[in-house]
Amino acid sequence: MTNLLSLPAFASKTDVHVVVETPRHAQAKFKYEPELGVFMLSRALTLGLSYPYDWGFVPSTKAPDGDPIDALVLHQITTSPGVVLRCRPIGILDVLQTQDRRSLRNDRLMVVPIRSRHPDTRDVRDLPASLRHQAEEFFTAAIAGTGKRLKFLGWRGPAAALAAIRRAQRAFERLAT
Repeated sequence: MTNLLSLPAFASKTDVHVVVETPRHAQAKFKYEPELGVFMLSRALTLGLSYPYDWGFVPSTKAPDGDPIDALVLHQITTSPGVVLRCRPIGILDVLQTQDRRSLRNDRLMVVPIRSRHPDTRDVRDLPASLRHQAEEFFTAAIAGTGKRLKFLGWRGPAAALAAIRRAQRAFERLAT
């Protein structure tokens, strides 16, 4: 089985691959386990909470938290764990995560699939402020009971998202050598 963590990060100069871990509407978080080549239950979400969009990661990247860079796929389709989507980064939510008195960056990439019903979405900052606020509320609710706290540092556009992906890709490549 293909190790999904090692797929190419970039599909083109500006498009990335996103591996879906947790599909839209899921009431639990799933995590890819490369040693087994499967998706395993990570934890149940708070009662009544479900993922508003597909959730996954950009392969061949390593974010400051040690995992691949996280991505929320803004579309109205529900896929399945393991589906790989070609996406356009439209922005990033800068997040400081604290757990056990240790703080680190754990930013959330926002992407739109290339074959989306919303192909004109280019910049997360052009989305309604209410949608960005609801995303922050979801991220806060999704970590309930984990001992983690989030501080949102702000929203940045596609150039910042691409720069973050390239940094995370270089960090991954340093580990591979």
